[in-house]
Amino acid sequence: MIIDCHCHAGKGDGLTGPWDTAAPLGDYLRRATAAGIDRTVLFAAFHSDYRVANREVARIVQSRPDRFWGFAFLHPVHDRGRVEAMIREAVFEYGFRGIKVHRHDARISREICEVAKAYALPVLYDVMGEVSAVELLATEYPEVPFIIPHLGSFADDWRAQVALIDALVRHPNVFTDTSGIRRFDLLAQAVRRAGAGKVLFGSDGPYLHPGLELAKVRALGLPPVEEEKVLAGNLLRLVSRRGNAERRRPEPARRSRRSPQLSPELFAAAETAEVRDPWAADPYAA
Repeated sequence: MIIDCHCHAGKGDGLTGPWDTAAPLGDYLRRATAAGIDRTVLFAAFHSDYRVANREVARIVQSRPDRFWGFAFLHPVHDRGRVEAMIREAVFEYGFRGIKVHRHDARISREICEVAKAYALPVLYDVMGEVSAVELLATEYPEVPFIIPHLGSFADDWRAQVALIDALVRHPNVFTDTSGIRRFDLLAQAVRRAGAGKVLFGSDGPYLHPGLELAKVRALGLPPVEEEKVLAGNLLRLVSRRGNAERRRPEPARRSRRSPQLSPELFAAAETAEVRDPWAADPYAA
């Protein structure tokens, strides 16, 4: 199985660039299918109201529950005070499996980290080169797996990417994805030093070509067992932790009339995740 852990979908409400305008999936799906990608994690394009944007992503996920999983996009400032309600909705109504935060919006908050911990969700946080924050996140919230995409810098900041490799080695709850990493030797170094269990395949679709991004993983020449971790196993392990939230599940909020109507199959997916103890020894071990 191959799972792309990093793809945007839906429309933003800005017009400054593709990232806040639109993320259409037509070409992405054609390219991903040709590359042999089986499943894709979707989250919104940049938006001024992520509750609206997450509902649009939920409708897309609902249309192909066999093909898509969702992560809830959160704004640390605009969503202050409603993070738990948004994640409750995302997990128990939409079947979402993680959280996405971007430094472009604002720095990640304790509120988001506390909710991620309570719901046993991974957080994909684009630090935009601000790798020093990873040290604080990893030590303050060791129960939360943090996926830092682009090896810490989509802007190809060599210093930030080298620093993130050190964080991958030192912290069991820090991971990265392969999307947008242009210095191939740094990707190879990350796998060699931190291990294949710390790296997830991602494309940053639809903006980047998923087949080209997948080719980088293939070019690493990993043994089949190690390559499987990067292509699917690591993500499956992290999202399976969501089942722990069932032990402390809050009463689900009454479904809003504006919420998308989800299929019984997708709603059931939120109810049947594997249950593991998040405080067991080395919960991130491969």
